[in-house]
Amino acid sequence: MRKVFNFHGGIHPPENKLQSVGTPIADAGIPPELIIPLSQHIGAPAEPVVAVGDVVLKGQMIAQPKGFVSVPLHAPTSGTITAIEERQIAHPSGHRAPCMVIASDGQDQWIAHSGCSDYSTLDKAQLLARIRDAGIAGMGGAGFPAAVKLSVREGVKIDTLILNGTECEPYITADDVLMRERAQQIVAGAKILRQLIDPVETLIGVEDNKPEGLAALRQAAQGSDIEIVEFPTKYPSGGEKQLIEILTGKQVPSGGLPSDVGVICQNVGSAVAIYDAVVNGRPLISRVTTVTGAGVSQPQNFDVLIGTPMSYLLDKAGYQADKNRRLIMGGPMMGFTVPSAEVPIVKTTNCVLAPTEKELPTPPPAQACIRCGMCAEVCPASLLPQQMFWFAQGKEFEKLEAHNLFDCIECGACSWVCPSTIPLVQYYRASKAEIVQLRKDNEKSEQSRVRFEARQERLAREDAEKEAKRAARKKAAEERAQQSAAAGGDEDPIQAAIERAKAKKAAQQAGASTENELEKLEKAVVTTRKRLATASGKLQQAKAEGSDLVAALQTGVDKTQAKLEAAEKALHDYQQVNEAAPEHAAPTDAADAAIAKAMAARAAESALSDEEKARANLEKLQQRLEKSITKLAQSRENGDEEKIIVALESTVERLSDKVAQAQQQLQTTEGA
Repeated sequence: MRKVFNFHGGIHPPENKLQSVGTPIADAGIPPELIIPLSQHIGAPAEPVVAVGDVVLKGQMIAQPKGFVSVPLHAPTSGTITAIEERQIAHPSGHRAPCMVIASDGQDQWIAHSGCSDYSTLDKAQLLARIRDAGIAGMGGAGFPAAVKLSVREGVKIDTLILNGTECEPYITADDVLMRERAQQIVAGAKILRQLIDPVETLIGVEDNKPEGLAALRQAAQGSDIEIVEFPTKYPSGGEKQLIEILTGKQVPSGGLPSDVGVICQNVGSAVAIYDAVVNGRPLISRVTTVTGAGVSQPQNFDVLIGTPMSYLLDKAGYQADKNRRLIMGGPMMGFTVPSAEVPIVKTTNCVLAPTEKELPTPPPAQACIRCGMCAEVCPASLLPQQMFWFAQGKEFEKLEAHNLFDCIECGACSWVCPSTIPLVQYYRASKAEIVQLRKDNEKSEQSRVRFEARQERLAREDAEKEAKRAARKKAAEERAQQSAAAGGDEDPIQAAIERAKAKKAAQQAGASTENELEKLEKAVVTTRKRLATASGKLQQAKAEGSDLVAALQTGVDKTQAKLEAAEKALHDYQQVNEAAPEHAAPTDAADAAIAKAMAARAAESALSDEEKARANLEKLQQRLEKSITKLAQSRENGDEEKIIVALESTVERLSDKVAQAQQQLQTTEGA
């Protein structure tokens, strides 16, 4: 007898396994509709390779892996793709996810396929390719892609290959009946795995509460070097790290992998799927699932197609909805409540549990922790559940990670023994999800920071290049000036240009001062006339009403009249002075012409209809917009400074908005 070891903690909950092992594995048949989620495993979801309306055959690949940690999906039966959409799936959050829906044609027609009976002729790469192409993911746990798990890193030696037939969780018997009825295929799958990883020893670990499965495996393994190891029943001995410690005495380090201690584990169901893929050429499209609980009249195990709605499978087992309050995917310890009976069976669905309220009563409200320490005593990972509970409540994620939160296998042993009925596992599961999300957010933030810094470097480099070009142009101009002076030129061309610009500016200012003075006087006359007209109107209204304000208003009118006469006299005097001075004749004539032109334009505009005014305004704005766009394009071609380009872009945007408003106003006017 091989020596077996023990692991820390563990519990002995009621097994409740006898209900579903009384009959052989039954064929569940073909449901009218199959719902296949694109993500049924750890890693990236698969990507559809067929479209709605396509006709598919049984075993045909309908979704390809997207990334290294991913697996393909295959049609479980022949039929038509009727939808690729989000459907509700079996998940603790109850969320919806992308799924492919197949309407079965009832023919169950296979695609052409073939295996390799003499797999010894295949090398490791070929074996891995067959396992990967068959879409095999772990069927006893989280659904890790089998090909990825079996791809051992270079330089790592695997001493022990372990096949997990423990199935320690209450109610579940899918692996037990598989070992009873398909022991030969399990052993054949183990031999394929041996050829792939070349271990020193191969062990199949089974708890002592499965005597029929143990006997069938021992008979199938006769004459081989595969050892069937029996050990005492204790939950959760089926955990990967716990099983390794039981069979080898080795402990996988915190945050490490079984390969770090020279071990690889596979579930017995995965071994059967690997045998079917390599020898028979069949992809993973079905699995054995236990349907049990007091809510069904005929608990048993079914060979069920992936994507089968749970409601269809429950009907096969005599589901009594009036006795059942909640459906659970998995067992009572590590399983979770599903949102609806219409969610599909997936590759990791080892059990559908339909308990009555008496059988699995709703947990009472949680009480305060009494620090009894029982959770730490039963934790199989030797963690401190009580301390982790405080950190989870306070969202102290760094401390949670320091206390090895991710070593928690979520077995539920701590929650099961807690006298205060605190749902400890739910706290740990939620904290894990938040930490993973924070990691993703931090990764995105870091990527954004890198992009921002790269942009800043690029802009600084472009500014430096522009400055270098300007310096080069200035230097070239200076050199040309020096060459001109050396050639006998008496005048510096740069200085001459500066002087010409100054003279031009002075002349413009002189002319502008004369024009500005005339404009001020004219504006004063116009403004005072308006004020006089307004005051006179108020005076007339007051007289008509017999108001007491007539005297005050009359005083205001008189003062405004005096101001108007003074303004008109100042304008008249200024015009006479400028007419007498020949040197100001040109500016005065230009001003008069401008005033006359403006008055004519105002008169012409007042004669236009509303529609004509709107059309004229639109044309002016469009002309300004075209000029601004041209200036922007020229500025970009000349490599002008960034602030100039930004200003022109802002002008173009503003004029574009005004053009749009003018067009809308014109349409409104035309409609009126």
